[in-house]
Amino acid sequence: MVQLVQYSDSKISVWQSAFAGGLAGAFTRAVAQPLDVLKIRFQLQIEPISSKKGSKYSSMMQAIVAIVKDEGFCTLWSGHVPAQLLSISYGILQFSTFEKLTQLCQKSDHDFYIAHSHWINFNNGAIAATIATIASFPFDTVRTRLIAEEKTRKAYKGFIHAFSTMAKREGPSALFKGLVPTLGQIAPHAGIQFAVYKLFTDNLLRQIEYFQRDTIGTSECSLMANLIAGSIAGVVAKTMIYPFDLVKKRLQIQGFQQHRQNFGKQMYCNGLLHCIKLTITEEGFLALYKGYGPSMLKAVLVSALHFAVYDEIKHLMLKMQR
Repeated sequence: MVQLVQYSDSKISVWQSAFAGGLAGAFTRAVAQPLDVLKIRFQLQIEPISSKKGSKYSSMMQAIVAIVKDEGFCTLWSGHVPAQLLSISYGILQFSTFEKLTQLCQKSDHDFYIAHSHWINFNNGAIAATIATIASFPFDTVRTRLIAEEKTRKAYKGFIHAFSTMAKREGPSALFKGLVPTLGQIAPHAGIQFAVYKLFTDNLLRQIEYFQRDTIGTSECSLMANLIAGSIAGVVAKTMIYPFDLVKKRLQIQGFQQHRQNFGKQMYCNGLLHCIKLTITEEGFLALYKGYGPSMLKAVLVSALHFAVYDEIKHLMLKMQR
């Protein structure tokens, strides 16, 4: 019975996977955007995340109050348009590519896939995420700039203006600042995420009757199981690659520091290794994990909802086909 369920995904088309992935990405982004704003503001702060003099942000609650008071409630959704475009395009490409690669692996050697499914899920997830990241990366850079700017001294009027201004003044390559550390993190991050998620949904939780739901001829993991598995997958993956995310954000605002003067000290670096060196030298090793708190909350929320919403949409589409 379990073996039958493992291959039920082959019934869903690549286009259906793309639709489900895009919709799941849009939904989770709308819910989690404020946590993303907090995470990025923390990552870009050179001073300690504490109540020490000179630190603009000292805790999650204090940061929320300060942002709303100084820049307005809507600032918590800064960069939401490019963030949505990022999530939708990334979700479409990631899930459709993952499903297509999985189908190809199942068809090429069915027995080999069963024996090595965890490693195959890891590799397929890494490849899918790499393709999705490169294609959607300009949206990520523009989002970071819009979140990083002080709303009382705006540099950009919105997404289109930011996109065109960056391309015109700094060159098209500016839209891909931080791509190297991103690719360094995204492949293992997505690989770990998919592998852990599939480990729990295809093996561990599926063996527990409470987490099963019956469909015609098969049994599938319930919504609760998908949420739990997605949360665990998100935490494990994010913890392992977090420093790369911090470095990426700091590289993305190079050349933009003049619009962040009221946020405190600014870092000027020339690349990945220089950024890591300056961060550790000036702020200590643990500075590579600045913003980890809101990032973990976001990872739990986004991963749980992303996988769960995606699987729920797939479940509904498969149910409609029967």
